[in-house]
Amino acid sequence: MDWIEVSVQVDSETTEAVSELINRYVPHGAVIEQDPNIADSLTVKVFLSPDAHQTRRKIEEGLWHLGQIHPIPEPLFRLLSHQEWAEAWKKHLHVLRIGQGVVIKPSWLTYSPAPGDVVVELDPGMAFGTGLHLSTRLCLQALEGLIGPGMRVLDLGTGSGILAIVAALMGAGQVVALDVDELAVKVATANTATNGVAERVQVELGSIERLPSNAAPFELILVNIEVQVILELVSQGLLSRLASGGWFVGAGILENQADDVLAALAEEGLCDIQVRQERDWVAVVGRMA
Repeated sequence: MDWIEVSVQVDSETTEAVSELINRYVPHGAVIEQDPNIADSLTVKVFLSPDAHQTRRKIEEGLWHLGQIHPIPEPLFRLLSHQEWAEAWKKHLHVLRIGQGVVIKPSWLTYSPAPGDVVVELDPGMAFGTGLHLSTRLCLQALEGLIGPGMRVLDLGTGSGILAIVAALMGAGQVVALDVDELAVKVATANTATNGVAERVQVELGSIERLPSNAAPFELILVNIEVQVILELVSQGLLSRLASGGWFVGAGILENQADDVLAALAEEGLCDIQVRQERDWVAVVGRMA
C-alpha cells in the first residue's frame, strides 16, 4: 500500500496545536520527530492513503487558519511506497534513553542493557507515543520515582501503550490501559505482547466509563492527553478512582495551561503537587490525601 506523507516543520510552541489539529482528522495519527542537530526543531507527520482527499483538504485548511495566529510553514506532501514508509521511520529513530533507566529501542536495532535499565521495544505505528514527545518523556521520568511492586495503575489515552508497558516492566502488578481510538488499542495490545507484559496490562477501548463502579481504586493514574480532556476527566470524577495516598500524573499540558489544571486538581483534594517542566511542556504530579 502506498502512503501520502504529510509533514510540517514546527517549534515547541506550535507542536501541540499542529498535532492536535491533525489528530482531529486522523485520530492518533500525528507523530513527532525531533532533529537532534537543531535546537527546537520538530516535524509533525501523518500518513494518509492516496485517496483521502477530503482529509488532506481539511488538514491544509486547518493549518492555514493556525498560520494566521502563529507562523507555520506550508505542509509538505510526499508519496511513499509501504517499503519507503518503513525505511523513512528507521532513518529517524534511534535507541533513546529517558531519565535514569528507561530505554526505548526500535526492534531492528541492538542494545546491551546497563544494570537497572528498563528496555521497551517499540516500533513506529499509527498511534502516538514513541517517547520522543516531551510530554511522554516527562511522564516516563515521573514513573521512575512512583512505581512500586504490585501497584495497580490506570493509563488513560494509552496511545502506543508506552507508559503502561514501562509501568508493568517497573513492577506494577496490574495496569488498565484505555483509549478511545480503535487503532491505538490495536497497536498498544500488540506492543504489550512484544514486551512480554500482556498478562499484566489490560488494553481496552473507551475511557473512565469502562471502569466498573465497584472496581478497586488505583494507586497511580497516568493521563497524557490534551489539557481540555484532562480537565473534563477531572470534572467527571477521575480522581475518585485514585486510592488514598495514590499518585496522579497529568501531561500534555503547555506552560500557560498549567494553572487551570493545578486549580482543578487541588479542588479535588490532590496535595503535594509538583510541576515538572521541559521547554514549554509541563507534567503535574500530585498525591491524593
